[in-house]
Amino acid sequence: MPKNVGRNIVLILILSVIMFGIFQSFNGDSALEEELQYNEFLDALNAGNIEELTIQPEQNVYLIEGRLAGQDEQESFTSVIPYNSTQDLDQILETAKSQDNLNFTIEPAEEQSPWTSMLFTFIPLLLILFLFLFLMSQAQGGGGGGGKVMNFGKSKAKLYDQNKKKVRFEDVAGADEEKQELIEVVDFLKDPRRFDRIGAKIPKGVLLVGPPGTGKTLIAKAVAGEAGVPFFSISGSDFVEMFVGVGASRVRDLFENAKKNAPCIIFIDEIDAVGRQRGAGVGGGHDEREQTLNQLLVEMDGFGENEGIIMIAATNRPDILDPALLRPGRFDRQIPVGRPDVKGREAVLRVHAKNKPLDETVDLAALAARTPGFSGADLENLLNEAALVAARGNKRKIDMRDVDEATDRVIAGPAKKSKVISQKERNIVAFHEAGHTVIGMVLDDADMVHKVTIVPRGQAGGYAVMLPKEDRYFMTKPELEDKIVGLLGGRVSEEVNFGEVSTGAHNDFQRSTGIARSMVVEYGMSEKLGPLQFGDSNGQVFLGKDMQSDPNYSDAIAYEIDQEMQNIVKTQYERCRQILIEHQEQLTLIAETLLVEETLDREQIEGLFYHGKLPERNFEDHTVDEDEDKIGPSYEDVKKGLDEDSDDDENEERDMVEREETSREYDRREQERREEERNSQHRLAEEKTETDGPVQRPEGQDREFDDDNNNRRN
Repeated sequence: MPKNVGRNIVLILILSVIMFGIFQSFNGDSALEEELQYNEFLDALNAGNIEELTIQPEQNVYLIEGRLAGQDEQESFTSVIPYNSTQDLDQILETAKSQDNLNFTIEPAEEQSPWTSMLFTFIPLLLILFLFLFLMSQAQGGGGGGGKVMNFGKSKAKLYDQNKKKVRFEDVAGADEEKQELIEVVDFLKDPRRFDRIGAKIPKGVLLVGPPGTGKTLIAKAVAGEAGVPFFSISGSDFVEMFVGVGASRVRDLFENAKKNAPCIIFIDEIDAVGRQRGAGVGGGHDEREQTLNQLLVEMDGFGENEGIIMIAATNRPDILDPALLRPGRFDRQIPVGRPDVKGREAVLRVHAKNKPLDETVDLAALAARTPGFSGADLENLLNEAALVAARGNKRKIDMRDVDEATDRVIAGPAKKSKVISQKERNIVAFHEAGHTVIGMVLDDADMVHKVTIVPRGQAGGYAVMLPKEDRYFMTKPELEDKIVGLLGGRVSEEVNFGEVSTGAHNDFQRSTGIARSMVVEYGMSEKLGPLQFGDSNGQVFLGKDMQSDPNYSDAIAYEIDQEMQNIVKTQYERCRQILIEHQEQLTLIAETLLVEETLDREQIEGLFYHGKLPERNFEDHTVDEDEDKIGPSYEDVKKGLDEDSDDDENEERDMVEREETSREYDRREQERREEERNSQHRLAEEKTETDGPVQRPEGQDREFDDDNNNRRN
């Protein structure tokens, strides 16, 4: 890359020098020349102020050069006489000849060949055209194709360098199930004959679906690293340009390069940029993006001659993708890549902490429990912030206080300790945050307050870190109601303790209103409206949905929805008031302690709430055993787990077959025993009949005997 940059700079300098020389040759040495207007020249000539004068015919003009009286020999002037002013030229000649002190000369016109004239005419144009093409080729040099002139249609896909450090499955933590799903892709790329022998076809395309920062791109790189095949990476936005047809051309070029390097992996990041549903939004049928999508569909559907090419794409908006893109034969397998759970977060933290010196006080397991909802990128950013905080303090290791500060910075922003706040506002903030804290301690299903502070951070005058007590995947109606109570705790505390309210609860109201609305219109938790869902949550127009969506309910239902939302919030508001009044003593104690300490963590909050005092603590006493080897499972580990599961299934199936065979053998022997017993009884009965006469069998025994005979025949 530096060699190319240096070569480009040299070429630009050479072109600049050539252009400068050409223009200088046209302009001449005009540094010491003074250009006189025609009237000024006539006045100087008539006044006798010219010492030297030369007249030479040029193209369509007479060129006048000379030197005024009093000028140095290096100085001169120039002027021109149009061809149509022949009378003026004759008068100038007579005046010049009549002046004895004037050195007057008439030079003949220079004869110039037509080729020379054309050359000097077109050289500037050719140089300008060459410079334009050169700059265009450099502008297109970043795409695939080596920077050739007008290289618009070449793919911009980047080939991952296999010589660099490969990304392996052990580098991907917190995504064990996702890696198990991709084991088949890795095995196919390593040994495709294993699947061909039994007629199995590997999925042609794998779509990784998940929110931003969950490691979709990293998982795709890990698949390529484990399989040891070329890895082409491109963004969905790289296909579309301002020129029509460029996107489709780049798709064709991408697949041509992939065929040359098969088996390989093509990874398209943010495929929703090019794979959005056709005919939606503001675009028309002539949309360049739709042409690109059509070409992509054609290339993916023609995989009969593209054996060994695996398509992997990533998106966080699968709902806006074109259905033709998701059908079997294209992206026929979707793998959700969600945010990690508590164990996954701990594994992610350990992966990102491998190159950071952590103090013994850092408990990554506790940090993972305090960060529900964090993605892998969020956790990486958190540890990086902790390292920056430790570096500001000139520390050699990162301790738990640095991690706590980094967590606060990530969640709420940097602290503004220099911000001047009045005592009244401090009291309001302290009781507001204490209200959230008390509700979190009283209600089992409310969010737990892990940390509360009245130090301003970001746009907030204070904040409470309210997190779920554990990872939840669905919630019940009482749990949602407790969550609303926890959000209303700050406003109710202000009203109970000061008799007035402030604007500090606007975000609490926004979240509580959203929960109440979801309970009514989405979750069917309204007793009055019943288990119904109202409205359609369409995306925005630029995300591929309709420009507007009409509600699928009447105005009367809309009024009922508003009434139900108000009833839910009002009921929980009164419930929150009763809780805070019952625990007024703890509320006041926590608020007054906040005014002194400014920040309380979970251990201190529990000490104040349950024991009425702050616990004694020392950071140096908290040591945690490190487990550096606890990272994401490798390819071999995942493969071993799948093989063990397969062996368990085979063993279970074998045991089941053996049990069935044993059961059938037992039934066969039992049937033979019963038949032998019946035959023996039958022989005894016949013998007795011959000696004593017919024997009368009890009622029902004939039917049983006949049934037994039928069973024997069957």
